[in-house]
This record gives sequence, structure tokens and C-alpha cells, in this order.
Amino acid sequence: MTIAILGGTGPQGQGLAKRFAIAGVPVALGSRDAERAAQIAEELNASLAACGSFTPIRGLSNEDAVTQADRIVVLAVPYSAHDTTLRAVSGRLHDKILVDIVVPLAPGNPRAVEMPPQGSATEAAQHLLGDAVSVVGALHNVSAHTLNRIDTPINCDVLVVGNHDGAKEEVIELVKKLQVSAYDAGPASAARCVEAMTSILIRLNISKKVPFSHAGVRIWAPGVP
Repeated sequence: MTIAILGGTGPQGQGLAKRFAIAGVPVALGSRDAERAAQIAEELNASLAACGSFTPIRGLSNEDAVTQADRIVVLAVPYSAHDTTLRAVSGRLHDKILVDIVVPLAPGNPRAVEMPPQGSATEAAQHLLGDAVSVVGALHNVSAHTLNRIDTPINCDVLVVGNHDGAKEEVIELVKKLQVSAYDAGPASAARCVEAMTSILIRLNISKKVPFSHAGVRIWAPGVP
């Protein structure tokens, strides 16, 4: 099953593309600039050659990447391009699942969020696209640095939110291919909490009071060390 990653030439999109390619998932890497997407895809494939088996990544325009996706399209653009990108591809998203991983960080201050009127980026996407597209929020709390360190496991569980249970189940199964645990964290309105958590992680990661960076979130059972 081919997935599309829109904004795939950015750090988070590249990291996801590499992780899914290693997991054997075909990736159509999308960008506003198809030539740049093709160039980045070529570079990513070259970097993965030393990893052994992987599924080659293809670079395309955002529109063509959506067309190539069988079912799932991942939105990985900066928040400033969130609505513009969705409007450009909305006509091709009918009956597909949009996985919105975008966090509306405040301009000039990544330690805070500036939520849209709908409450979260996930809810804004669902409002913009309408009911013909199932929007699922996921992968908000995994840092781009962690995603791109393909020699180490992802140190984060994934919280999945949305108003369509079947779509959430499909996304959870896809995310599990990255060798992480994924949980249904509720309706789209829960994205307000999940997306905001990213700014807290960023605050911790740049704090001198925390002896590490690129922290993640884990859902942990009581009594487990």
C-alpha cells in the first residue's frame, strides 16, 4: 500500500519516509516542487542503501503524490502552509485518510502553540476538507531528529485522534510498522491536548534543567520499572 507524505522534503517528512521505506511501505514523497522532491527522494534512497532491504522512495509533486497514495496521505508541512497545501490537494483526497501531523506552534516561539479557531490543526483540517475525507491526527510528539536517526528505535508512543474509528484503526496499524506502540486517544477534539504537548516537549528539550534532548512521550503501565 503506497502512502503519500506531503511536505516530505522537510526534516520530519524525510524521517518518516525513511522509516516507512525500511518497514517496506512504498512512499510517494510530495512537495510543491516536484524536481526537489525527486532530488530528495534520490538522496534518501542512497542513504538507505547501506541499511539493507528497503522500498525505494519516489519524489513527486504534492498533487501527484496524493494520486499515487492508495489510502493514506500524511501532511507534514509547516503550520504556515497547512491550509494552503490542503486546499491545493483537496479535490484528490476524496475517500482517503489524511493523517495530520502538523502542530500549530506560535510564530517565533516553538515553546508555545497558537491554536486555530477550530481548536487544533487536526480539527481545522477536518473542517476545511469536509466529511468526505477522514482526518486523523497522529505522530505529533515524535521529533524530526529522532525520526531521522534510523539506527536507533523511536523513543515515543503515538497518540492517534479523530472522529472516524475505522480510519484511526487503519492509521494505528500503519504506525505500528515503525515498531512503536500507538493508541486511540479519542475524538478530533483531543488533538488540542496532543498537539499542545509538543510545545511542552520542546520546552523541556531546550531546557538546561533536563539532561537530555529530543524527549518523547510513553504510556506506561503501573508497577513497570
